[in-house]
Formats: sequence, C-alpha cells, structure tokens
Amino acid sequence: MENEKTPQPIIEFEDVDISNGELTVIESLTLTVREGEFLYITGKVGSGKTSIIRALIGENPLSGKLARVGEFDLLHLRKRQIPYLRREIGIVFQDFQLLMDRSVEDNLRFVLEATGWRDKEQIRSRIDEVLRAVGLTHKAHKMPHQLSGGEQQRTAIARALLNRPRILLADEPTGNLDADTAHSIMDLLWSINAKEGTAVLMVTHNQSILSEYPARVLICEDTVCRELFHEE
Repeated sequence: MENEKTPQPIIEFEDVDISNGELTVIESLTLTVREGEFLYITGKVGSGKTSIIRALIGENPLSGKLARVGEFDLLHLRKRQIPYLRREIGIVFQDFQLLMDRSVEDNLRFVLEATGWRDKEQIRSRIDEVLRAVGLTHKAHKMPHQLSGGEQQRTAIARALLNRPRILLADEPTGNLDADTAHSIMDLLWSINAKEGTAVLMVTHNQSILSEYPARVLICEDTVCRELFHEE
C-alpha cells in the first residue's frame, strides 16, 4: 500500500573495520539493518561475530566511512553517550548473566532503577509487562537457581526488553539450551520481532536454527563478513 512507511535503517555500516585490542577482527564491513528486521550473524569460533555485537554497543573500537546505530555516530561516540546508546539496545547473552542473589523481579527492578526509573508504580507495571511478554509472571519471586535454563534465558530476554529497545542483540542465546528449549526461545524472539517491530541481530552457529527460522544471514570468515543469499 502506498501509505505504508518503508522501514528506516536503524544500523548502517559502510567499509568499517572492527578491532579487538590491537587486532583487526573484521575488515570492510558494509551492512544495513532496517527497523523490524531479523538478521543472523554466523561463522566459526573466533571469526569476529561477537566483536560486531560489542562494536554496536560501543565496546570495540572501529573505523571506516560510516557506522551508525539509531541517531548515534559510532565513529565519533563520546563516553558520556554510551549509556544512552545502550538504552536503544537490549542485549541477551548465552550465559544469562543474571544476579544470582536476587529474585527474577529484583533482577528486573535493578536494571530499571540503574537506568533512571524512579516511580515505583511504573517500575512494577513495566516488570509485569515484560514478564507477561515472556510467559514468566508466575516466576517473579523465584531465584535464578530455581529456574530452568529456558526460564533463565526468558528472564534475560525480559531484562533486555525493559527499556523498549529498538534493537535486540542476542549473542548465542540458545547455546546452553537443549533443542526443545532452544525452539521455545526462538519462537519468543520471533514473536518479539513480529509484534513489537524490534530489530533482532542474533549471533549463532546453529545451522538447524538457520534452516527452521529463515532470515537474513551474515557469515563471517577470515576477517570478512558477507551476506549469504539462498537460491529460491
């Protein structure tokens, strides 16, 4: 339809080199990701996949013609801008990275308070919303060690959604999960992508996931990342 808005680019890299320490791990990366897209980043261990994720949140240095996330110019990013950049981005890790001495609810409250939320009723309401979105309202008062691996990862996804990010970065989110649980996490990520319009960039080496949940694929090898196109 003519009145439908074309999704705007939310990530733009042009001829970008990404470093890890003094080592250049990705060379001449050109990539555009639009609002609401789903993109896999794949490749062997050490191919620079996670370095792309770290560059997007301002951790790994980069250089090139253009590197933009939302309104943030990563080539000229100031240290004081990094917390605001990261509010645009939700991050999900392979190993969950929950605070083990706090309940699910308190893990989420900690993040909201750390990012400037003050109103207790708004905090409670937002926690309820994200727990409902990931199907964990009945686990709010459980400690992380009382949860299954899939429930811990759902908690981590809820945490990533708290500040309504425009981009969700998922670094091997199914890597520590059995096949059935991995499928439930993939279903959740696809649902978030479809319902919320959140762009998802997911690092994975799981070829079955790439087959069962097809989307754009960026494959990294020998410091070069290229988009993988399948023949129809």
